[in-house]
Amino acid sequence: MPDRFGPPPPDTKDWTWVLERPCPECGTDAAALGVAELPDLLRRSSLALGDALRDPEAARRRPAPDRWSPLEYACHVRDVHLVFAERVRAVLAEDGVRFANWDQDAAALAGRYAEQDPVEVELELLGAAGTVAGLYAAATPEQEAHTGLRSNGSAFTLRTLGQYHLHDVLHHLHDVGRPL
Repeated sequence: MPDRFGPPPPDTKDWTWVLERPCPECGTDAAALGVAELPDLLRRSSLALGDALRDPEAARRRPAPDRWSPLEYACHVRDVHLVFAERVRAVLAEDGVRFANWDQDAAALAGRYAEQDPVEVELELLGAAGTVAGLYAAATPEQEAHTGLRSNGSAFTLRTLGQYHLHDVLHHLHDVGRPL
């Protein structure tokens, strides 16, 4: 039974600053990472997050009304992997591509994250992590400089897109108390 808290407040922060300095909350220094390091870290972090789903009761428990449960974070990270897989494919195919907008808070509500099955979510999480990790692994050095633009105008290279992506994942791993 999921906690009966309403949805946490929407996250309206612009997290692109993590490409310039380490995150004081989770300790990730995304700017220090190269594309070649991303596949292993994405896979390992998703395995660690999957471990947080093994106890279904604990996986559904929110630590506070304004925080997601491990299950909700795992659903979010799964969806982040899916969105970033689309973005990585687009950047690899076309330099200067514009990314479709994604509202993570709307996705959480529509996806009813708190009501999903932890076993299914773990399988989907690992599959999505493996797919996007494979895309980063297949990128050539020339493709690392390809760019893409978010709807708010933030510009990313493949490398900074991957750094931003990985920070999101590692930050949420920290949120559930399982840092790498």
